[in-house]
Amino acid sequence: MRHRLNINGQHREVDVLGDTPLLWVLRDALDLVGTKYGCGIGQCGACTVHVDGQPTRACQLPVSEVGARAITTIEGLSPVAGQPAHPVQQAWMSLDVPQCGYCQAGQIMAAAALLRDTPHPTDADIDAALGGHLCRCGAYLRIRAAVHLAAKMAAKMAANPP
Repeated sequence: MRHRLNINGQHREVDVLGDTPLLWVLRDALDLVGTKYGCGIGQCGACTVHVDGQPTRACQLPVSEVGARAITTIEGLSPVAGQPAHPVQQAWMSLDVPQCGYCQAGQIMAAAALLRDTPHPTDADIDAALGGHLCRCGAYLRIRAAVHLAAKMAAKMAANPP
């Protein structure tokens, strides 16, 4: 069955069964492998993407339910070539957050959605937004610090547009 999807601002067509999880469509049919498979039951957060701007576990969303909604993956978070990376990505790099890095795409996507909705988050806001994301390396303190740094970077960018 053919499905027309809006992925990272581009219309893409895939020929997969309707019950195929979006995660496998992204990774296997579209070769967008930044979104990771973690647990397959929506518990770890490694597969988080944005669906119409909302953090969504791609392993739990059948492609037939996506429709025309906009999907943003980690590859599309900073879509403009030659422009600086998204503030969350910059902060992650600046603070050397990842250890193994496997969970980081999902963490970054959740943090980007948090900062869009809550530009100056508290520790409690960060914990609530990212609390369902598992990091086996235990980088939680660096993740929280990176979200705070990203908030400062985003505020500075908004105050001083290019």
